[in-house]
Amino acid sequence: MKFSLRHSTLAVVLAAWGSSQNLAAQNAPVPLTPPPVQPAWEAVATAGLTLTKGNSDTMLANLGIASAKKWNQNEVALAAGFSYGENAGTKNVDNVNGSAQYNRLLSENAFLGLKLNAVKDAIADLEYRVTISPLVGYYFIKETNTLLRAEIGPSYILESLGGVNKSYAGLRVGERFEHKFNDRAKMWEAADFIPQVDRLSKYVVTAELGVDSVITGGLSLRAVLQDTYDNIPALGRKSNDIRLITGIAYKF
Repeated sequence: MKFSLRHSTLAVVLAAWGSSQNLAAQNAPVPLTPPPVQPAWEAVATAGLTLTKGNSDTMLANLGIASAKKWNQNEVALAAGFSYGENAGTKNVDNVNGSAQYNRLLSENAFLGLKLNAVKDAIADLEYRVTISPLVGYYFIKETNTLLRAEIGPSYILESLGGVNKSYAGLRVGERFEHKFNDRAKMWEAADFIPQVDRLSKYVVTAELGVDSVITGGLSLRAVLQDTYDNIPALGRKSNDIRLITGIAYKF
């Protein structure tokens, strides 16, 4: 009888202790899972300088910076550049430009976006041209080392060309291609075609072709060929402006 009572008491004590342990475990704080690390901005700064003295006296300098970030369904790209040159003491290059683009992915390949672009070119007698372009786009190729996308949408342009200020509606059609050959070399090209909707004979085409080759670490050699074609330029100016920009790029 005493033996059974002792065992019953021990069983009750053990059951109560087990229940308290389960309750403590249920009330124990759950370890917090750290939030996923968001992708950082990727930025590249470029600089180049070309000087000649002697039989020719020329100077060409250029500076640029570009930054991009992709996270969740969002893509942002920012860029700005400045070029200045002289030939025998006469200014022959004076260009400032900047752009910003935001894309919101609707699926793996389709997206909506907005692109802003601004440029000033004293040699072309362009005081300013600001282009605002809502867009719809699609990635035809979206692989680790290769991207190809196309975009289309309306545009609103404000410009001061040859001393004449005006604004008009346009239609923008654009594309961009990028390819990485390996971890040390890549190339890209892009083009935009923007005609004035109520005067299709007036249009502006911009195009860019670039290559980049890593030297060491974040340093690389870069060459970019840019072309701007305005089929109705300012009075006394040519339609086509071509620039070859070479220099050092630093990724940070």
